[in-house]
Amino acid sequence: MQPSSTPSRPALMDDYEAGQWAVHFEDREPEDLLEWAFERFGTQRLALISSFQAESSVLIDMAWRINPQVRVITVDTGRLPQETYELIDRVRERYGIAVEVVMPDPVLIGRMVRRHGMNLFYRDVNLRLLCCHLRKVLPLQQVLEGLDAWVTGLRRAQWATRANIRKVEIDHDHGGLVKLNPLADWSDDDVWDYIRQNDVPYNALYDRGYTSIGCAPCTRPVEPGADPRSGRWWWEKDAPKECGMHCPIETGGFEHEVEAILGHDLGGQLNE
Repeated sequence: MQPSSTPSRPALMDDYEAGQWAVHFEDREPEDLLEWAFERFGTQRLALISSFQAESSVLIDMAWRINPQVRVITVDTGRLPQETYELIDRVRERYGIAVEVVMPDPVLIGRMVRRHGMNLFYRDVNLRLLCCHLRKVLPLQQVLEGLDAWVTGLRRAQWATRANIRKVEIDHDHGGLVKLNPLADWSDDDVWDYIRQNDVPYNALYDRGYTSIGCAPCTRPVEPGADPRSGRWWWEKDAPKECGMHCPIETGGFEHEVEAILGHDLGGQLNE
């Protein structure tokens, strides 16, 4: 898999229409947005991209109740906790959903490891972003090229970079497809109330003090009352608590390392 400029696609919706729908659904329930999404985009060109965190568990349950044919896609970075793999199997069994698992290009991962080692992310923010880019961002780009709209579990309360997300957006970083964030206005309590009330399967790591779950070496439990994202990349100081899947990240050194691994100049492609 070699990255390329995101291909242009026929306009599915412009920013004005997305803004109108965002206003329309702002005070509506997440299920209303999901039901509209199935009617608008169908089941083949719409997918729930799941990280199998608590928000994803809620959305899978909601979407399945509306349309059991919902597509659920996840990126297996190769460094996920065992508990996440166990949850994927529980979701398959509970809902009968054939979760689509996408993996990074082993050739690119091999080049990265030979150049920087297995645990490069602990040494430098740029190396951590490189690892995230190869293991998460590039596989996601491959998936999104086949979709018209994707559903995420992003919430405004999660982190400062997510404070202004809308429930319906145009994802200009991925060719202009529609990005849906049904839980944008939900609180932590809203998420967990839904999980408890509907007996939704969730990642066992939450019962061990985890509040945000990513790759195993990059995630740890947090103290009660601490910022939920503080368990992600905890060794970094004043660095973005993002991997690049939901927002472009520019550092200069990061782009240089990606170009070195891929073996050619990406130009402005990383942030399109």
